[in-house]
Amino acid sequence: MIFLEVLTEGSSDVPAVKEILTRRFNLKENEHFRIHPHRGKGSLPANPLSLPDPRKRGLLDQLPAKLRGYAHMPEWYCIVVLVDSDNADCRTLKESLVSLYSMLDRRPDCVLFRIAVEETESWFLADSNAIRLAYRRARTQRLSNIQPDSVMGSWEKLAEIIGRKPHECDGRDKFEWSMKIAPHLNLDQPQSPSLNAFVTGVERLISVRGL
Repeated sequence: MIFLEVLTEGSSDVPAVKEILTRRFNLKENEHFRIHPHRGKGSLPANPLSLPDPRKRGLLDQLPAKLRGYAHMPEWYCIVVLVDSDNADCRTLKESLVSLYSMLDRRPDCVLFRIAVEETESWFLADSNAIRLAYRRARTQRLSNIQPDSVMGSWEKLAEIIGRKPHECDGRDKFEWSMKIAPHLNLDQPQSPSLNAFVTGVERLISVRGL
């Protein structure tokens, strides 16, 4: 038995994560998983054992307190933390998350840290077919020489490819892109390495814990 509590940076991540869990793994929301979006990335507090600053609502701001809070959950609960690397080195970021977990006085037994390189929009840029199916007039030929998960300003590049001006876009646009593109992502052979890492990580949890 398994139940996934998935923590993301924001609401625009939710459609993609939900698509992966429902389509790829046949999980049902509220029966097998819940997704908790936050108000941005934030930063890890200097003292992970201190009370969180209520003015800071980012994922990393709240992460130590939330992990400590999940310590009392039943053993079949697993916490999945999905965070963007932005311009940070993904290995360094992963090490900081693992270090944080090890420092906590109370923590859940099952935690999976996964990093989207550079942002979850990178998952879409790596799958030009998914973009074309969602946006018929998208100029996906501009992606032909770009390696998957390249750090290049992913959401801005996606905006340009589908014919939008980045300076005119906001979180609502990102949510729309995720809603439209995620249903077409190739989840059996993900083109983005970080998407593949997310999928295989969840797959491993389910294979070990079962449904």
